[in-house]
Amino acid sequence: MMRIALNLLRSFAMLLSLTLPGAAIGAQPMPWQTGFQDPATPLMEQIADFHTLLLIIITVITIFVLLLLVWVVIKFNAKANPNPSKTTHNTMIEVLWTVVPVVILVVIAVPSFKLLYYSDVIPKVDMTIKATGHQWYWEYEYSDHGKFTFDANMVATEDLKPGQPRLLEADNRIVLPVDTVVRIQVTAGDVLHSWAMPAFGVKIDAVPGRLNETWFGPVKNEGVYYGQCSELCGTRHGFMPIAVEVVSKAKFDAWIEKAKKEFARDESVPALRMLAQNVMK
Repeated sequence: MMRIALNLLRSFAMLLSLTLPGAAIGAQPMPWQTGFQDPATPLMEQIADFHTLLLIIITVITIFVLLLLVWVVIKFNAKANPNPSKTTHNTMIEVLWTVVPVVILVVIAVPSFKLLYYSDVIPKVDMTIKATGHQWYWEYEYSDHGKFTFDANMVATEDLKPGQPRLLEADNRIVLPVDTVVRIQVTAGDVLHSWAMPAFGVKIDAVPGRLNETWFGPVKNEGVYYGQCSELCGTRHGFMPIAVEVVSKAKFDAWIEKAKKEFARDESVPALRMLAQNVMK
């Protein structure tokens, strides 16, 4: 029943999103939004389901405690109960208030551990991308597709095109094909950063001198998905957007060929630098 209710709620949210502006967008923050973005990966779907389970448990506990307090206030106040009971121990109540919380914690722990294991163990992936955080932009390397590299900076407000969200659009998006499992390796070149994509259920710290990695996918729907650096990395912390564009595999192959030429490394630069160092010696 819970799974059916969750699916109905998700379907209603998706139907509602189609009536709002920006329906072509994969996922981004919306005005007055209080919940998660629509899940784009199986991992995020599980996170959303676990979050809903916790909300149900918390709500039931809160209502139970509230009703218990109201019952105690009404039934056992001095006016309604002038001769209070002298009972000091009640074995049944003591057993219940010990066993019930344990059962609740077990109900929470089992799906929690399963979710942690699922998110932590990297499965067989289809491609790998390396993300390096800088003050204050991201650098991406496509290791499996010619090792080309490009930087992604925030698009200024005055340069935004219609439909592009302010403070979230990047001049160079990460482009990925649909139905692809991606491993992302994350590091930093200066201070702590954090690569976060809410719709994918991914958030991982970028630490200088350390290579962290996580995974996401497969993303079923084409569109543009937005995230941000989620670490207080400096004065422009709020201006390090992450934009991921998910396209068909044919469009991805065409983009790869274009990107290899556009972002090709200039191999003469290291050679010239080495020559200059030798001349200085």
